[in-house]
Amino acid sequence: MTSADAPIRVETQGPIEVLSLNRPEALNTLDEPMAFALRDYFAGLCERTEVRAVVLRAEGRAFCAGLDLAGWENDGSRGTLQHYWRLQRTIAGIIERMRACPQPIVGLGHGAACGAGFSLLLASDVRYGTPDLRMNAAYIKVGLGGCDLGCSYFLPRLVGASVASEYILTGRFMDMRKALACGLVSEEVAADELLDRGLALAGEMVANAPMGLRLTKEALNRNLDARSLSDAMAVEDRQQVMMLMSEDFSEAVAAFREKRTPIYRDR
Repeated sequence: MTSADAPIRVETQGPIEVLSLNRPEALNTLDEPMAFALRDYFAGLCERTEVRAVVLRAEGRAFCAGLDLAGWENDGSRGTLQHYWRLQRTIAGIIERMRACPQPIVGLGHGAACGAGFSLLLASDVRYGTPDLRMNAAYIKVGLGGCDLGCSYFLPRLVGASVASEYILTGRFMDMRKALACGLVSEEVAADELLDRGLALAGEMVANAPMGLRLTKEALNRNLDARSLSDAMAVEDRQQVMMLMSEDFSEAVAAFREKRTPIYRDR
């Protein structure tokens, strides 16, 4: 558990961690302390295999309203170019580390998810949202290019090129009705049930063999960009043979035969 005034809070529930954006007074906009905290958290997950799934949520009335430019003031030690490059690469690093960590991430969106907040949800493995969730690639609305922080990579793959282009080229908001219709969000959930629903999904994930879960996220990531069916199946074949050699596979078979819940040891 982290301190109440930290930019992010982490709560452990067995093998699941609940990661909360914790700047509700600023609509959870990303300032420098929050960005570095998120980057370091996701980077650290690669070595923390006892954590098997992450639920990403936010405090207050918005998931994340984007970037807090006032929270990235140049102290004069860097040139303007260097200052903005540091800002850009720090936040981009969060997205990269979310995809690189072996744990599946369940994103729980509510209220506004703009710009960087939209990208945090796009980089999650599964998204649930409340009826008031509104998302947009806000970058083009502030005089920048519309493609930023992975949105031009994730959104076409999730909803198709036409819908992605519509929202990235205009910066318009996508509401829950549209998000459900195009498959961007898996389920609409009442605000007071959102965390429980996310934890229930994460619980279903961690009921599976630990290494099998990690390898599954890896295969899904790789095969989004697979050049062919043969390349995709090569990844699957490698992982399945690896798991056939694990003690957890033998335990799963024994548990099935004995009609009991398997006890996995990540071996």
